[in-house]
Amino acid sequence: MIVGVDGSESSLAAVETAAREAGLRKAALKVVHAFLWPAMHVPLGPSPLGPADGGMRNMVERLVAEAVERARAVAPEVEVSHAVVTGEPLTVLEAQSRAAELVVVGSRGMGGFVGLMVGSTAVHLAAHGRCPVLVVREEAGPDGPVVVGVDGSAAGDRAVEFAFEEAELRGTGLVALHAWTTWNAPLPAPQESSEPYANPPGVLGREEERLLAEALAGHRERHPDVAVEHKVVHGRTREALIEESRTAGLVVVGARGRGGFAGLLLGSVSQALLHHAHCPVAVVRGADASR
Repeated sequence: MIVGVDGSESSLAAVETAAREAGLRKAALKVVHAFLWPAMHVPLGPSPLGPADGGMRNMVERLVAEAVERARAVAPEVEVSHAVVTGEPLTVLEAQSRAAELVVVGSRGMGGFVGLMVGSTAVHLAAHGRCPVLVVREEAGPDGPVVVGVDGSAAGDRAVEFAFEEAELRGTGLVALHAWTTWNAPLPAPQESSEPYANPPGVLGREEERLLAEALAGHRERHPDVAVEHKVVHGRTREALIEESRTAGLVVVGARGRGGFAGLLLGSVSQALLHHAHCPVAVVRGADASR
């Protein structure tokens, strides 16, 4: 497992979450800092006129040591290593994700602008990371169930499996939420009627309930101990998941789902959750995220 750190409170919150995740998974954790300044030929050592422990390199060593200490305090049983990699954060963490089970980052880093609710690193990794990406806010989320957005698409199937695994690891329930409107619901076969394009009241809703049950069936068999609540909502997916996140411990979404445009790496639902959810958000790419 990888956690990206930059010394900000947001990244330290990510370290604590990453340590707990590593403990649940019985996995090792690597704390990674992307050190941009050597590539820009900035002096790294202390100034001749300043303290001996000054300078960019000493500062980086201190912030990484603090992150490692924080991780070990949260999960003493986890093996924690660290790496300082020269390069730009987005490039460094994307490369690290190729061999990782999970990458954890804060929602905003030291370069975050006031009023910008989620940083470019989090959005970029959610779109381009080669493994699931967990984005953590500074505030602790509620100790609630795992919530997963289910749309029945093949692209979203990995997100559903990830959500079941998380619920099993955490020992919590799983809320499988499927939201639909008359604009995004696949039409059932027309019924015999004097109005050939009409369906009796309730038919679309029942079709959506069937879609949700079918999307969960195989996963329930693999994770029989996870208590699952089916929730079918007539409304917009973004608003429904954001509202559900108020009482969730984690929200899981696919990077793109049903209706996603080819070439669009991060869908509108996952973007909205990264900006407005009230708890950590995991974004899981589909089969195109092969390593």
